[in-house]
Amino acid sequence: MSELKTVSFRVAAETVDTLDALAATMDRDRTYLLNQAVEHYLDLNQYHIQLIEKGVRAADAGDFVSDVQMKKLITRMRRGK
Repeated sequence: MSELKTVSFRVAAETVDTLDALAATMDRDRTYLLNQAVEHYLDLNQYHIQLIEKGVRAADAGDFVSDVQMKKLITRMRRGK
């Protein structure tokens, strides 16, 4: 197991109340839920960064959708509404 560090921050009292209610419902403690939330947040943002980097690499390589293809796609999307 990696070294654990304590981190503290301020949050609205209502948020803590909601967190504690959820923790009680799940039979978990606040720390567990906070750790899960932070891990999910970091995973999601890392995934977004990877997608952005992939897009930048594609753009740098000149791999674009043509204007004509994009206009057709937008037209199809508008009709689908």
